[in-house]
Order: sequence, then C-alpha cells, then structure tokens
Amino acid sequence: MRQKRLGDILIASGALTQAQLDEALKNKKPGERIGETLINQGYITQQDVINSLQQQLGIDYIDLTKTSIDPSMSKYIPKQLAKETSIVPVRESNGNLFLAMADPLNFMALEQARNTSKRNVIPMIAKKEAVDHAINVLYENVSATEAMAQMRAEAGFSPDQIDTAEETPAAEEGPTIRLVNSIFDRALDENCSDIHIEPVGDHMDIRMRIDGRLHKTLEIPHDLIDPVISRIKVMSRMNIVEKRIPQDGRIDYQDRNGAPVDMRVNTLPTIYGEKIVVRILGRNKQMLTRKGIGMIFDEDNEKLDRLLANTSGVIMIVGPTGSGKSSTMFTLLQELISESVNVVTLEDPVEYNIPGATQVQINEKVGLTFASGLRAILRQDPDIICVGEIRDGETAEIAMRAAITGHLVITTIHTEDAVSAIDRLKDMGVEPYLISAGLRGIISQRLVRRVCQHCRQEYTPDPKLVSLSGINAYPGRKYYHGVGCDQCFHTGYRGRIGAFEILPMNDELRRCITSNVDKQTFRETAQKSAHYTTMLQHADKLAEEGITTVEEICRTIMVTD
Repeated sequence: MRQKRLGDILIASGALTQAQLDEALKNKKPGERIGETLINQGYITQQDVINSLQQQLGIDYIDLTKTSIDPSMSKYIPKQLAKETSIVPVRESNGNLFLAMADPLNFMALEQARNTSKRNVIPMIAKKEAVDHAINVLYENVSATEAMAQMRAEAGFSPDQIDTAEETPAAEEGPTIRLVNSIFDRALDENCSDIHIEPVGDHMDIRMRIDGRLHKTLEIPHDLIDPVISRIKVMSRMNIVEKRIPQDGRIDYQDRNGAPVDMRVNTLPTIYGEKIVVRILGRNKQMLTRKGIGMIFDEDNEKLDRLLANTSGVIMIVGPTGSGKSSTMFTLLQELISESVNVVTLEDPVEYNIPGATQVQINEKVGLTFASGLRAILRQDPDIICVGEIRDGETAEIAMRAAITGHLVITTIHTEDAVSAIDRLKDMGVEPYLISAGLRGIISQRLVRRVCQHCRQEYTPDPKLVSLSGINAYPGRKYYHGVGCDQCFHTGYRGRIGAFEILPMNDELRRCITSNVDKQTFRETAQKSAHYTTMLQHADKLAEEGITTVEEICRTIMVTD
C-alpha cells in the first residue's frame, strides 16, 4: 500500500488515463496533493477516488453522516492535527484506531496519527466535506460537553460572576465562555442563519436554522441555563438582571479565521424562562451575484437589466421574512455602485457592509426612523437610495416622491406576490397617482431548497402533489429529487435558490393602477403587455432543470388565483 500512488491506482482502475495524469502533474500547485489537483481540474470526482481505492486496495468507505462518533475519540487525535490533515477518529477496538480520511494515502498524516494516538491506525475513506463536518461536530461537542462538566464542577457561582472578558486566550477562558463560543462556532460551520436558544422545562434546546429548517444540535441541562443566557446577554450588552421584558442586542463575533461576524440578538420572556434568538448577518456576501441568488434565466436577467438601466423610480423587492429580499437588494446595489454615484442606505439592521455606500442604521429610540431618515437622505444629494423596508405610509409616500424627483430607490416590503404589493401601498394610504408615477418595477421572490447534485435522481412524484403544486405536468415530463447522501447529510437538498417574478411597469399597467382595477384584471394585463412570468412559472423551470422538487414548490410557492 505504501508503494502505490494514487495516480497509478486510478489508472489501474480505469478512472484516469496516463495523459490526464501527466497534464495534472504539470499543472499541480505547490503543496497541493495530486488527488486535489485531479478533482479541481475535472479529470476525476471524489467518488472515482473512493471506488478506485475500494477496488484496488480494499480500503473501506465510511458514510460519516450515518455514523455516531463517541466524543471520547477526541482523546486520540488532537483537534489541530485532525483539521490540518483532514482525519477524524471513528472508533477504537483492540488497540486499532479507525480513522476516516479524505486521502487515505496521506502516509505522513497516518504516521502522525499513529505516533500521537499510540495505536495501530486503520484508514477508511470518506468524502472531504463529510470529514470536515465530522471534525467540527466531534470537537465542538467535546468542547461543549467539557465546558458543561466544568461548569457543574464549579457549581455555586452566580451568573453575576460570569467572566465578561471579550478577548481571552482559549486556555484561560471560563467554561461558560467556551460553551457559548462552541455553539456559535458550530452555527458558523453549519452555515446557519439563526440560532434558537430555548428553555423547554427541565433543559434548554439549541436549534439552528439551516437551509430554512430548524435542526436540534445540543441540549443543555436546566442548572446551566442561567449562566449561558447571562453570558449571551453580556456579549450583547444587555441588562442581565432584567428578565421580564424583551431586549435587543448585538454581538461582534469573530469566526475561526478571525473574520468579523455580526450577530443580532433578541430575548423573549417565556413560561420556562428567557428564549434567545441570534440572527447571523453578512455571512454569505460572496454569494451576492445574480447567479448566486438564483437569477439564472436569460428572460429574468433581461428584465432586471431594463429596470436597472433607469436612473429614477422605485424598484420594490417583495416577499415574506426570510425569502432573500436583502440579498437581492444588495446584489443590485453592488452592480450600481461606482465612484460617480452617491449611494445611501437606510437599514434595520445593517446586514452587509457595502464598500462605496453610505449606510445608516435605524434607531427608533432616538427618533431615527425610516421616514425621518429618508427625509434627511434627500438632503445628502443622493443618486441611489436603498430603504431596507417600507413599514408605513409616510415612508412609502416619501420614497415615491423621491423617485418622481429623479432618484433611484430600491426597497423591500412584505407581501405575497408582485401584484399584491400595489394593493399594499394603497392600503398604506399612498395615492394611486404617486404609485403609478414613481413605481419602476417589482421583484417578488421565495427561497426554495436546491436538490443535492451529488445524489440527484429521476423519480416519479406523488400525482396529488403535482396537481397541488400547479406546475405544468405535461406527458413525459421528467422530475428529479435527491435520494440523500453524505454530501447533503441525507436530506436530499443542499443550499437554496431564489424563485422570482419580475414585473416591470408600463403605460397600460400604470393606467390599471390609477383606475383601481382588481388584482385578477391587473395580472391578466401584466401577462399580456409586460410578458409577466409568475413565480410559479419560474419555480416550474427550476424543477424542470432538476434544481428543485415538486415537494419544495408545494411547500414554498403560494399559488394565487
């Protein structure tokens, strides 16, 4: 096994040619292992490596998403070594330590593991993403467990004695700090959007919202609840004594790489004690591109280009909470920002730091509301104004008047679809002539989960669901879903994508607004005159491309009459 090289093994199994190996060796980066090079250059996949090593060397494959690793395994391999070499101890038996590895031919890593563990190591192959995830879960669970044990060993301290130091070396951190940090680190590793810290009687549940769904990740005993809540309130600069009313706070956290992470914290008194929800902001700024948010069809991009080509008017982005409106808004802003324009934003809270924009945080306690802030912005010679959310008629009216006077305004509002946004503005008291004159276009959206591309298969969905979804079920149509694998942790989904409907205004639609026609008439006019594609039709295309499923469309897209 020691004399065999991965390239030779792949060639012997037929997964690679000698010419491909020679080309990869020429392009190999310094310090990069040949397997990484071959995968990055598209010659092979991780599955090819797994199949070849199983076939040629008899190395067992382990599905880590179906494997429960005892926290005691962490004593054999230090966390630093595990992360540096991408290995995770799985089990120990009769002096043998079984290691899951992304590269079981990394003999240096095997030797280090053997010397450190004082055990005979047996490599097993696993996919790299699964190994990295298992490392994070194992060592963070160990950190949390050790912290809770130490907290109990130090029983008798009061929440007021909790270490409030913001910068403390890891070795000197108190157990409460380590426990809270382990929760936050796990959330960041899982790409979580919200952390729910919820007392439920005799214990406290930690749940994390991943891809729009909540998953329980940890349970904290009842006697440790108060110190954990107090620690988070200290980090959020809240009053730790006040437990009768809701409080809001903010945490400036740093991830493992030292990158800043903005967390917004809210407490809520419940019958079992205070519940805390932590929202993690600004983590996926690299995804703020049209393709990243889901604008993948040419028709949608052409409509968006026409909307952004105008230098005045209101572009409204609508949808429920958590539908990706802020991501879409900042994607548009990044396209528009340049040295020649003055961009000012009003936000509550500021979710992404946008270089080149003047960003203003709403503070209603001192009277800085969306309406008052918008009035002030108009005296700052703006070209583009971004209003985080229209919450009242006054803000909506000022935004429309700003658009009429030559400003481009991008804003969001909570409604179920693009057509309903106009009724919502009227309900707020905005005059139809202002809406007609100021509104440039409406983008409505939802987030649907993506089918995992590693385990995607054709399938036959339940005919009732197909009928309920409202999609075009033509004869011979193919449907896809994920069967579940260690890449998606057996959910069948990995990541989310936007489903959109874009409604650009034209003269006929403006006449419909001033004439106060009903929603159905307005929608029919839009489909005829503005080539309006509904969100359901957009989601239908996503399902046809195998990007999402019928089940997701039923769950997420609201079909309107």
